[in-house]
Amino acid sequence: MKRIHRGTSEPDLYGAGSPNKGEPFYLSIGRLGKPHGLDGGIVFYIITDFPERLKVGRKVFIGDEHIPAHINSVKEHSRGLIFHFKEFDQIDQVERFKSDFVFVDATELPKLPEGEYYHHQLIGVQVFDNQDNKIGEIQEILETGANDVYLIKNEDQKEILYPALLNLIEKIDIENRVMVVKPLEYYNQD
Repeated sequence: MKRIHRGTSEPDLYGAGSPNKGEPFYLSIGRLGKPHGLDGGIVFYIITDFPERLKVGRKVFIGDEHIPAHINSVKEHSRGLIFHFKEFDQIDQVERFKSDFVFVDATELPKLPEGEYYHHQLIGVQVFDNQDNKIGEIQEILETGANDVYLIKNEDQKEILYPALLNLIEKIDIENRVMVVKPLEYYNQD
C-alpha cells in the first residue's frame, strides 16, 4: 500500500481520498535507511513507480513532519539508492531520519495515461454494481503481485475484496467519486 499523508500533525497512513481544500497532500516515494559513509549519505529504499524522477534538485519532504529537503546527489546502491541532501550534509544530521518515509507533494505527480489512476485517487470512491446497487466504499488497495485488490467496506462495515481487473470494471468517474463494476458470482449481497 502506498503511504499517503495529509499536511496535518496526525499521520494518515492509508489516506482518505482527496485532501481538504488548501491542505497539502503528500505521497510516499520511499523510506530512508541507515546513513552511508561519513559524508552525509543515507540509503533510500524506493517504493515509487517513477524512480526516474528522483534527480538532483528534486524537492522532497522527510518524515511525518514533512521537513523540506533537496536531493543533492543520487547514487545506485545494492539495496536501493544513496541520497545526499543539500540541507543535511553530515552523518549526524541524516542519522535522525533513519527509517523515515520520504514524500513528494501530490500536485507534482506525473499525469497518467487515460484510464489509469493513482491509488490515492481511488480511496473513498463509492462502488456500485452495474444494476446500481451500492457495494460500498474503497478503503484500501492491496497489492498482491498478480493484480491489485480493492478492499471495499459496505454499510454494515463488512469488508469485501474485489479484484482490480479491467474486464470487471465498467466505469471509473474520479470527479464524482464513483466506480461501476460487474457483480462477482461469489458475491452475495444478503
